Amino acid sequence: MMNTYTPTTPAQDTLTLLGRALMAWLFIPAGWAKIAGFAGTAGYIASKGVPMPEVAAALAIAAELGLGLLLLIGWKARWAALGLAVFVGVITPTNTRPPSAAEAQQMMQKQAFWKNLAALGGLLFVVAFGPGRLSIDGRSRGNEAVGNAAYGGAR
Repeated sequence: MMNTYTPTTPAQDTLTLLGRALMAWLFIPAGWAKIAGFAGTAGYIASKGVPMPEVAAALAIAAELGLGLLLLIGWKARWAALGLAVFVGVITPTNTRPPSAAEAQQMMQKQAFWKNLAALGGLLFVVAFGPGRLSIDGRSRGNEAVGNAAYGGAR
């Protein structure tokens, strides 16, 4: 595959930053909340039948808070987005079960399921196209490296 230079406009750079920040905002507050209510988080995870709920809660905090912050600042953002995509892909079937939910909760469970799939799609965009120039990854590679694989990706 050929690595081509693809210039971006200031508006595209700003929108990429905004999109990345909004995506990260799904995860960062959730990670903080899990720290604040660790016992409750572990109990909820245990209620879903997940083994070693305390370990699972710690991994969830690391994913949401750690990878969310990396995504926000745009450092190793493709890897962070990939990690979050795996995280969302793993937890979505466990945490959003419309058929097994009480009838009153089925609509909320369906909305959470589709929201998670939309977030997964956004994360895959970051994996594919990188975090943009207004990121640590984009800045560290210089203005000449804003296209395709150099846009925060592996060399």
